[in-house]
Amino acid sequence: MGMTIIEKIIGNHGSHEARPGDIVNLTVDARLARDFGGANVVNNLQTHHLTVQDPERTYFTFDCNPGGSDQKYAANQHLCRQYARNHGITVYDIDAGIGTHIAIDNGLVLPGGTLVSTDSHANLVGAINAFGQGMGDVDIAYAFAHGTVWFEVPPTVKIILKGSPGRFTQAKDIVLAMVKRFGAKGLLGCAAEVYGDIVETMNISERITISSMATEMGAISILFPPNDRIIEPFKNFSKEFSPCPADGDARYEKTVEIDIDGLEPLIARPGRPDDVVGVAEVRGRKIDSVFIGSCTNGRFEDMKTAADILQGKKAAPGVILKVVPATDQIWKQCLDAGILQIFKEAGALVGNAGCAGCAAGQIGQNGPGEVTVSTGNRNFPGKQGKGEVFLASPATAAASAVAGVITAADDIPQPAVFPQARTKSRAPKAVESGKEERPTHIKGRVWVIEQDNIDTDMIFHNRHLAVTDIKQMGQYTFGNLKGWEDFAQKAKPGDIIVTGENFGCGSSRQQAVDCFKSLGIALIIARSFGAIYRRNAINNGLAILCADLTGCHISDGDIIDADLTSGEIICGETGTRIHAAPFSSVQMDIYQRGGLLGPSRWVE
Repeated sequence: MGMTIIEKIIGNHGSHEARPGDIVNLTVDARLARDFGGANVVNNLQTHHLTVQDPERTYFTFDCNPGGSDQKYAANQHLCRQYARNHGITVYDIDAGIGTHIAIDNGLVLPGGTLVSTDSHANLVGAINAFGQGMGDVDIAYAFAHGTVWFEVPPTVKIILKGSPGRFTQAKDIVLAMVKRFGAKGLLGCAAEVYGDIVETMNISERITISSMATEMGAISILFPPNDRIIEPFKNFSKEFSPCPADGDARYEKTVEIDIDGLEPLIARPGRPDDVVGVAEVRGRKIDSVFIGSCTNGRFEDMKTAADILQGKKAAPGVILKVVPATDQIWKQCLDAGILQIFKEAGALVGNAGCAGCAAGQIGQNGPGEVTVSTGNRNFPGKQGKGEVFLASPATAAASAVAGVITAADDIPQPAVFPQARTKSRAPKAVESGKEERPTHIKGRVWVIEQDNIDTDMIFHNRHLAVTDIKQMGQYTFGNLKGWEDFAQKAKPGDIIVTGENFGCGSSRQQAVDCFKSLGIALIIARSFGAIYRRNAINNGLAILCADLTGCHISDGDIIDADLTSGEIICGETGTRIHAAPFSSVQMDIYQRGGLLGPSRWVE
């Protein structure tokens, strides 16, 4: 039987042929830690007296807050710089840009290669036929120390794009159509491969746009088949790499066709990347700001598209326009091409290369009541600030900046429209953390949060990402989840959380696991977990089980009795028994060690 792209790549980097469900000790070609996660990676390495296995394949990338405009970011960056000097690690510092884009443009990862990063969008390297995965700080520390990580081979979904989109439709519109089709969890735990006539015409930038939103569909990765156009530039870095097309007889979980014939520009409404409608449906909505950039749309082609629309025009009165190229190399290309001049004449603030507002960066955040059109990949509440965020293509974003209202590039109204504004804000109170235990039989009080797609910004908001002391993390738990802002005040050590599907979707932040350990939460039971979150929980020794307890009719305060070894769950006073998948041997080993970086090392 033939193999899919991800099966080939993982098999080539593991100790044996890879099939869905196999757990492989994966060799990692490039290991990246960013500025907000890097300090925790360093702390983990030092706490466990671990050294760096291969400094030449290990990197720090300061892309979240270039310039260290926040004191905690500045301290974290300085700590990483010092560690890098002492261990011969390359630092792509505040002038370099987004780490995953640097990895592609500088050949740190090649077609057929592997990369891990504290960036949950590390899977965007699927654009070049490579496997990337966002991971938490414990995972990355392990990769720094050993050059490998354990990984469970996912099944693969084959996606076929049918037809040709409309004239003003871009790759961002195509991926929004995919997000609309699959929703936040339609590809949960799967890899995906994308095919169709249009795929062969896509450049690297367009492929990056699509691959970068795999996480927003719950996917492990979206990978593209290699072709000569994509592979050729990488020959400048090395002749020794092996692109991995899928075999003709590869076995897929399923095949999904998506009709993009005549597709018009799309936009995701605030709060959910999968709440996608045609731009025409929300045309005329007044806006306050526009952001053009991010790992999804920060390439030169994205900048040029926006500049072509903005040339000779200005952002509408009262509309703030912020532009951030993905890398310094792209920034210089824009400078040489006169694109930055166009942006400045249009009234834009142009920032140095980086992620900008996505991870509490210094450019791109919005305020309470502010309405933003963004080319980013997430618009969860609070992700890019306290306002509302619409996700759109660079063309739609630039057109909306000129118009002062949401509009498509071929339908810019005159005259420009002035924006309006609103406000609102709240913060959680602090609570002491509980003491962690290692039982396999857990009995505790329940908190029922009947909600799907609870993302990591809802669990642990990005404004607290610079917090590195686990004792301080508990107080922020669910501080951005509506109705649960006071959870940290009410929770007690030993409590159990029961929740819905795709719990922990979104970013790779370790704090979204550590905050529960800080509070002493004994167990989280969800119908399913986000792929990165599941790894983070396992690797940090937090007990989790996948089970649907809907039929148990449990309420807050009921008692649940769970056995991690057998997977049996006894619900409340009814005594209803539910059987979940028990801990695997790997999971139990890590759990009993107190985390992946515990004294003994897992061996396949």
